[in-house]
Amino acid sequence: MRRIAAASLLLLNASAFAQAQTAPFDMSGERPPGASVTPRLTSPTPPSTPAAPVPPAVVAPPQPAAPAPQPAATANTAAPRPGDVRRYVVPFSKLDLGGEYDRRSWSVYLTPEQAAAKASFTFAYQNAIFVAPEASALTVYLNNRPIGQQRVGSPDGPSAVTFEVPSGLLQPGANLVTFEANQRHRTDCSIQSTYELWSNIDPAGTFLSFTGRDVAQLSSADAIRAIGVDGAGKTEFDIVVPALEQPGTTKPLLRLAQGLSVLSSMPNQIFAFSTASLPAGGPGKLSVLVGTAAELRPLFPGLPPGAESAALAAFVTDPRSGLPVLLISGPSWQAVSSAIDTIVAPTDRSSDVRRDVLTTERWSAPNAPLVFSDTNIALSQLGVKTTEFSGRRLRTSFNIAVPADFYANAYGEAKVLLDAAYTDNVMPGSHIDIYVNDNIASTVPITTTSGGILRHLPIRVTMRHFKPGLNSVAIEAILMTKDDAVCTPGSTAGATPRFALFDTSELQIPDFARVGQRPNLAAMAGTAYPYGRATEPTPLFIDRVDADTLSAAATLLGQMAITAGHPIAVETVASPNTIGDRDAIFIGSISQMPATALSQTNIAAASQASWRPVADTQAGVVDTGTAFEEWNSKVSGGVLRNRITAFREWLSRNFDISRSSLQFIPGAEQIFTPANADTLLVAQGSSPAGAGAWTVVAAPSAKDLREGLEVLTTQLNWPQISGHITTYSSKTGKIETVPVTRFDFVPSTPWSIANYRLIAANWLSTNILSYASLLVVFVLLIGVTTSSMLRRLGRSK
Repeated sequence: MRRIAAASLLLLNASAFAQAQTAPFDMSGERPPGASVTPRLTSPTPPSTPAAPVPPAVVAPPQPAAPAPQPAATANTAAPRPGDVRRYVVPFSKLDLGGEYDRRSWSVYLTPEQAAAKASFTFAYQNAIFVAPEASALTVYLNNRPIGQQRVGSPDGPSAVTFEVPSGLLQPGANLVTFEANQRHRTDCSIQSTYELWSNIDPAGTFLSFTGRDVAQLSSADAIRAIGVDGAGKTEFDIVVPALEQPGTTKPLLRLAQGLSVLSSMPNQIFAFSTASLPAGGPGKLSVLVGTAAELRPLFPGLPPGAESAALAAFVTDPRSGLPVLLISGPSWQAVSSAIDTIVAPTDRSSDVRRDVLTTERWSAPNAPLVFSDTNIALSQLGVKTTEFSGRRLRTSFNIAVPADFYANAYGEAKVLLDAAYTDNVMPGSHIDIYVNDNIASTVPITTTSGGILRHLPIRVTMRHFKPGLNSVAIEAILMTKDDAVCTPGSTAGATPRFALFDTSELQIPDFARVGQRPNLAAMAGTAYPYGRATEPTPLFIDRVDADTLSAAATLLGQMAITAGHPIAVETVASPNTIGDRDAIFIGSISQMPATALSQTNIAAASQASWRPVADTQAGVVDTGTAFEEWNSKVSGGVLRNRITAFREWLSRNFDISRSSLQFIPGAEQIFTPANADTLLVAQGSSPAGAGAWTVVAAPSAKDLREGLEVLTTQLNWPQISGHITTYSSKTGKIETVPVTRFDFVPSTPWSIANYRLIAANWLSTNILSYASLLVVFVLLIGVTTSSMLRRLGRSK
């Protein structure tokens, strides 16, 4: 019996040893006993026993790893539990937290029913394999209160983490969501290694879960603000209009689209018009039924009786899907327009009322302050927090906005009054950089070896990279130490702060020249200039009223309404002859675009027949860039031309000297022909008499127009619209611009010597040859005047 028992024990030990050897090597850090190395998913059914809530801002201590991994799973495949409602919260197609420190904040609008319900917060993430889990963490804040902290340790696949939301923390209306990442490298201590650190938050796996009967109900206009996003960060309004193509419906429908856009203020909105049945609903979608009672009754049998006698705007429940639907109806289209006004009227704002901020909180909180003149703003008001940092590269950013008539890109200088501190461990060679719209604008080296405290250290920031509308400013500290040069084991995750950035730092914007410029697509993208300032309805030319063209127009005007801060009044016109010399917008396919509109925006008339998208199966298509390089090498003197081109690029890069700056006056605009690879074009020019701005938005077909504007109006791509012409290609995904060669000044403020002096300073700084010529003329005049005075007043002998 003893021999049998010993043999049994030996077999059991051998089996356990074999199992231990088959487990793969795991570098993702230690885990609590019994924990799985696979992503933790939200259970699709209620658990038998309620799970204990995760305490906020607490990381579990290291424990022995689990003996064997579980099969991998996708982080966002868990279905909601019965009775639960999900609200996706990430308003981006992707959310990347990079570097050693990153922080992103935005607001989520909740209805009173959602704010009062029991809630949990789930996010799915995956990180780079270089991130050290023992020294890296992701922290989630709701309304500036930490609800949980997760050690970063999911390099093999996405992992889902769920935190319980404390009762009473959520509130009706806007709720601030913040992700903060602190990450350290596993093995490297160099500055370059910090660029290898990232954690990607999956929008489809990041959501608030609510439990309750009424959380899915929509009962007021606040429900439009709470539409939210889907799992890809998009917001969609599906508007069903049986009388879509009837005359007189376009104007109220576009006003409705702009009102919905301003109310929701979401960054990636699209509008889809149709005449058939209601489309399938889902997160981030709102179905809207618009029409008279007689038109809507075949589509919606449960029409309220009141729609037969008066204007009606209310949320109803679709009996087929059980989803809420916004119903806008009445006995006539005049009554329907009145119902639309009840929804849109709260968003109206007079054009002569000045805004203080640009609304950005739905994707970047807080709202960006709008600066019109000499202003000092503390970084604490811009969302920057005091940060003590122990790593090697600290980067924090904030937003600032300037008006559409900003004109100081050639001479203006802002200042960052920096409050910071660094220890004596920081070596010379470290530096602090300021970026504007991802372009470096200033660098300050750290030269002392004994540490220091910086109190309102002035750092000059050139304003050449500022543009009308929203601007992003980033402060980055590059810190080198002797310990990093040695990089002993364990030193990659230092805990002692070596640098501190204080929120008492300030941004100082000086007085700048204010004058409008025509054309200027950047001003249109930034603040909807000049259409957002119009006191009368803007003429809108639409080549034909179909679902695709009207959807494209609504998507464009909705985005412009957000940047303008209010709906833009429009009136449809059938011919440019009725527009006169007013500001106008032209939307449609290139073949139906009026020839006058194309000539005023310098678009070749031949493009109406030649601009056709390149088919994927079309053979013999020559790449223009490759062919140009080949011919450049064939033509005699090609090497010399290359050297001249390189020299020009060097002058432009180091001294900001280009061919255009060496002209006495700007040259004329060149005729532009879109390439067949382009699928959308936005161009701006002057009206025939030069008193207005005409903007043309065209594509080869209505389908290309709709799809192109859905991409171009996203929060990621919209700021790239600038210059005289902007094109987009669905084949390559590239957005290219044609800079403005010649523009006209448009007075935007009352006449003043100070403003005209700033305007002249900026213009002469751009046209340096004219400046040099004027300087020579003034010197000669001074010399002649001095000589004349000396002849008359001096002694002759």
